[in-house]
Amino acid sequence: MKYILGLLVLFSSFHAATAQLKTDVVIVGGGASGTTAAIQVARLGVKTVVLEETSWLGGMLTAAGVSAIDGNHRLPAGLWGEFRAHLYKHYGGAKAVETGWVSNTLFEPAVGNRILKEMVAAESNIQVIYETAWQKVQKTADGWLVETKNKNGKSTTVAAKVLIDATELGDVMAYLQVPYYLGMDSKSLTNEPFALAQGNDIVQDLTYVVTLKDFGKGADKTIAKPANYNKDEFAGSCDVADPATFDKDNNDCFRMLTYGRLPNNKFMINWPKKGNDIYLNIVEKSREERQKMLVDAKQMTLRFVYYIQNELGFKNLGIDYDEYPTKDGFPMIPYHRESRRLKAKSLFALQHVMTPYDTPEAYYRTGVVVGDYTIDHHHYKYGNAPEIDFVKIRVPSYNVPMGSLIPADFEGLIVSEKSIGVTNIVNGATRLQPVVLGIGQAVGTIAGIAVKKGKLPSQVSIREVQESLLDNKALIMPFIDVLPGDSHFKAMQKIGATGILRGTGIPYRWANQTWFYPEREVSQYELMQGLRTYYPVLNTNWNASGEALTVKGLQDILKAIQKEVSLAEIRAILTTAGFKPTIEEQTVINRRWTSVLLDQLVKPFEREVDYDGSLKTN
Repeated sequence: MKYILGLLVLFSSFHAATAQLKTDVVIVGGGASGTTAAIQVARLGVKTVVLEETSWLGGMLTAAGVSAIDGNHRLPAGLWGEFRAHLYKHYGGAKAVETGWVSNTLFEPAVGNRILKEMVAAESNIQVIYETAWQKVQKTADGWLVETKNKNGKSTTVAAKVLIDATELGDVMAYLQVPYYLGMDSKSLTNEPFALAQGNDIVQDLTYVVTLKDFGKGADKTIAKPANYNKDEFAGSCDVADPATFDKDNNDCFRMLTYGRLPNNKFMINWPKKGNDIYLNIVEKSREERQKMLVDAKQMTLRFVYYIQNELGFKNLGIDYDEYPTKDGFPMIPYHRESRRLKAKSLFALQHVMTPYDTPEAYYRTGVVVGDYTIDHHHYKYGNAPEIDFVKIRVPSYNVPMGSLIPADFEGLIVSEKSIGVTNIVNGATRLQPVVLGIGQAVGTIAGIAVKKGKLPSQVSIREVQESLLDNKALIMPFIDVLPGDSHFKAMQKIGATGILRGTGIPYRWANQTWFYPEREVSQYELMQGLRTYYPVLNTNWNASGEALTVKGLQDILKAIQKEVSLAEIRAILTTAGFKPTIEEQTVINRRWTSVLLDQLVKPFEREVDYDGSLKTN
């Protein structure tokens, strides 16, 4: 008995000594998604602790040096839009950050870090613990315990109700043995027409970025010749042809460098063609093994820098040793384009991006973050990676389903960053910075609501998450012409998410599009077709023609679903919504008016949907 009591005392003292922090949500990783997740959790009135291994916030945006934003330039919503607005304010407007041709928004990594830290500091519910690595994660009856150790060897345990894996490579979910996929998928898994017959474990090339600075005419900042340097390794690196727009070969070395030109005469060196991409599959390696292997990635970049300086003649471009808090001038982490991918409630595949309205799963109804970047994969350095012609995979803009963030059969965990439930092919679009920032905002919303409602993340209402995101000026549908500044933004986003009125998707260069066309007319038949999923009684009603929808036509359709609406009621709704024209029975209704009226009169968005996007029965 004394022995048992002694063990109990020892166990109690251990927890008293180590369980030093208690919070609602613990986020492992302060990268792009971890940071926005924390901000969103905090804004919902929920406390969160962020564990970050470096001294910076932002991950690939900042600590990896990839400070040229890819995509979502015309979809500036939510926390991504807020971050961009801060950049505009810092540099003096949109034109001031259009310094390189790869992006509309480029910035110095240190500036991005400072802005994110200021955004986090403005929220009283966030505590960030820097230079601290997680060691163990344990599930408990009340939630989670995460053991950590900082750079000085001090241990801390964080207790929380909800856990978010925002690590760069999905390390927490792997530690917990949550099922995941890695590498190129087989067609039998994904049903994608471009997928391989046989899957493999090949991931995209990674890059150890470096930031160069122009030290002025006459300066010589040439580094010492790196070991194993061979100029032939980089022959052809000045090819700036654009495969997505089928531009012809163009050998222009200065243009290659201005690809990632940043403000204040700096250059992001992150060049794929015969540049500093490298194939290193370090995903399943230990921390120690990764660090050893990443030496090769840094050496690749140093060789490329020497080539730029010595062979191309840009001796005035030198490593900016002041950009990062590191001795070697490199960022703190490499740029990982691919990680483990969660086996999730929803496997977001290419067909869901290409033809969202024509798949068995209506994932578009469950969207929580949008993206418009094309499918972009880097396999230049593997050598003999199986051929997939990614350039020919043309897609419109898209929205990521909420079920991609939730494990299929594991409770209490939400997954973010690049480790969400998408296929290898689709990861080539969802891995980009604005999407990952949006993923963070979405997982933060799920976590916050779960805590406030006392539910598991998997039990949180999809519609409630979407409503909260819209309230926070984020997008749930990728409509390029229905943005938060629009006075009827929420109504059109919500009706779009029901599928009653659908968007038109267009593959377009490097910034794909989906248009809602708010001012276009709606035909009676189009509306009838859209409503049939919600009101099966309309499946036997063939009274709608292809004529433009009028007030009287809308009244007749609503009457068929036992919803009597007077002209006075319609006038009142439209007047309150700010519409001035005289409204009579024969007044033609456009898609904007129709969205507002449907949202007010029949409230289809309030119908709950499951992870497949199917309507739940009342």
